[in-house]
Amino acid sequence: MRTIIVVLWLVFFVLSSLIMLPIAWLMKKKNPVAAQRLSQKYSTWILKGVIVLSGCPVTVKGLDRIPRDEPVLFAMNHRGIFDILVVYTTVPVLMGFISKKEWKKIPFLRAWMVNCKCLFLDRENPREGLKTILEGAENIKAGTSMCIAPEGTRNHGDELLPFKPGSLKMAEKTNCKIVPIALKNTDAAFELQAPWIKKVPISVEYGDPIDVASMSKEEKRGLEAIVKERIEAMLKA
Repeated sequence: MRTIIVVLWLVFFVLSSLIMLPIAWLMKKKNPVAAQRLSQKYSTWILKGVIVLSGCPVTVKGLDRIPRDEPVLFAMNHRGIFDILVVYTTVPVLMGFISKKEWKKIPFLRAWMVNCKCLFLDRENPREGLKTILEGAENIKAGTSMCIAPEGTRNHGDELLPFKPGSLKMAEKTNCKIVPIALKNTDAAFELQAPWIKKVPISVEYGDPIDVASMSKEEKRGLEAIVKERIEAMLKA
């Protein structure tokens, strides 16, 4: 029953998008930032609906650690689709995701993701992947925080996968701070018994920002290891 209710909510999302997308499009012509804020607010509302209807209680820690006056790069572990729902509905700043290119094929969802400055990464084409990362860096320079899963794919194991080379390049290019994110039990809500949704407790913790600008070149070479250790420490806490 829970899964059916969520599916009906997603049908409502499609129907309401027929009204909301033209509004966002018209707004974008006059005020792109206002259109982005509207798109994120609407997307957050829809995703919050999914979480509420799934029955999953969400525990959030560390919101006070997120800088409000500057864009950052969020780096999260990746266990399942509920990662995105939980992060996007709790983060208090404008933010876009680095997502796999397959999401680009889904109508309506693609339009909202573009409006929210999300980018689509081709994991099989290093050259195109680098272009996407550099575009993400431009988003950060323009004031939109970005979020990436450095593992590069969903991981249901107890240990984090090795981070993909260049996954934190956006922070290196912009000298923005990195906020590590630790997500627990998100895969238990869907992936572990897909296609059914299960009511399970989920937690998300935002860690202390890592100040990339203050690092030496030598320290930046070990940036991936530093971020990985921070996330692992929060997961084990």
